[in-house]
Amino acid sequence: MFTEFEAPQSADWTIPQNWSHFTAEDHRVWDVLFARQQERLADRVVSDFQQGLDVLRLSKPGIPEFGELNERLHARTGWTVVAVPGLVPDDVFFRHLSQRRFPAGNFIRSAAQLDYLEEPDVFHDVFGHVPMLAQPRVADFMEALGHLGLEAMDKGVLHRLSRLYWYTVEFGLAREEGALKIYGAGLASSFGEAGFALDDPAPHRRAFDLEQVLRTRYRSDAFQHCYFVIDSFDALLRALQDADLDRLYEAVGGVEDLDPAAA
Repeated sequence: MFTEFEAPQSADWTIPQNWSHFTAEDHRVWDVLFARQQERLADRVVSDFQQGLDVLRLSKPGIPEFGELNERLHARTGWTVVAVPGLVPDDVFFRHLSQRRFPAGNFIRSAAQLDYLEEPDVFHDVFGHVPMLAQPRVADFMEALGHLGLEAMDKGVLHRLSRLYWYTVEFGLAREEGALKIYGAGLASSFGEAGFALDDPAPHRRAFDLEQVLRTRYRSDAFQHCYFVIDSFDALLRALQDADLDRLYEAVGGVEDLDPAAA
């Protein structure tokens, strides 16, 4: 999301995965990333994430073939993964989510880029996002975000809705059995920030509050200064379903944005 694009070959920007185009080196990079991230996430990620890895058989060596992956994912929650060239326009992205399709970049970083890649690749999109899509509550939340994203575009408040996506789907934390755990894909797929988010004393870790989230700026080029912590996915979905977003958009539009680094 949030960049300029060349004209697509298809209206929804999807392309064939063409799994055979991945090289042996591509598959090796996936395996290296997978192994080190599994070690990094031990006891640091919510149980739903680990369960998703297991039921979707994502530990199988090599980049997943989407046909096989989608058979298992669709059977659980009705979601599928679709291949796209890379970042897609906001309307395309949210329309896919509203139809229970998750767009995944059809490329993988090089071995020299293991620690950081500006544009999300297949490892971020599949390893980071897809395990949680195997959980019904998260699947419903993501579909709801898709519909709300399209509505926010029409109302000129997409930057507000994007903050909700950022601080939950990408960089969300949760309390599970009294411990702070990762569930956001940006954390789950990042070697460096997975530790920073839980261990470093610098960032703020705030209880999830929808109005505060809509007011809080973020940066996409550095570790976060602030993380929001949910009590459960049921509570997160309920907060979204019960919210009067039009009222909230109006309310936060009249006050100053919050600095995530501020105390």
